[in-house]
Amino acid sequence: MAEPTKKPPLLVLDNIVKEYHRGRVTRVLHGISMTLEEASFTAIIGPSGSGKSTLLNIIGLLDRPTSGGLHFQGTDILELAPKEVTAFRGKKIGFVFQFHHLLSGFTAIENVIMPLMANAGRSKPEMRPLALAVLTRMGLAEKADAPVTQLSGGEQQRVAIARALVASPPLLLADEPTGNLDTKNADEVFSLMRDLQRERGLAVLVVTHDRRLAERCDRIIEVVDGLVASDRRNHPSLNIDQDFVAP
Repeated sequence: MAEPTKKPPLLVLDNIVKEYHRGRVTRVLHGISMTLEEASFTAIIGPSGSGKSTLLNIIGLLDRPTSGGLHFQGTDILELAPKEVTAFRGKKIGFVFQFHHLLSGFTAIENVIMPLMANAGRSKPEMRPLALAVLTRMGLAEKADAPVTQLSGGEQQRVAIARALVASPPLLLADEPTGNLDTKNADEVFSLMRDLQRERGLAVLVVTHDRRLAERCDRIIEVVDGLVASDRRNHPSLNIDQDFVAP
């Protein structure tokens, strides 16, 4: 009997280098390798200017590395044409940022529907029920038809999370998702992301400067000067750490 085919990791970065040529060559990432598994909850931490955001942009397929390998669910991303990368990103990756970037002239549910329309190229009747279901999970069913400008900061960030998840991507990238919120709302938003990760079995990768929140993740990667300085498993409930060993 043939052995079952082993499922590839969600994401594999192999010796990623990123350089910018603006009069002179500036190397931001110096050869980063890592593997991200499905259904994982990972934090990337590090000082300002360490390369965290550049790394997240490459993982999110918003930027291309200068050299190295990038595979997503076994697909060689660097072999795809730009239009294919855009379509792949729309179906596979959700984004949440420090500033929610909601469209101010639209309601909460209209903002959530946007990614579905972008992927399909047009509006479809089934999109509203899908968006409403996600908003309901966020505790915002009664605010679905409210203009986003009438929502609180915490509510707006929950709409942004709903928008990121409505297309059911396997990966959610969050760049300082609580950086613009007070402590109470930050804790609520982070707990919601944690619950959704467990419920949906998706991978969440959070870039944060808040070590208190990072310690609530299952894995903590520290980036310093464009290199991975440490990569460790974390056990929030036990408060026990151990070195991470990629499978």
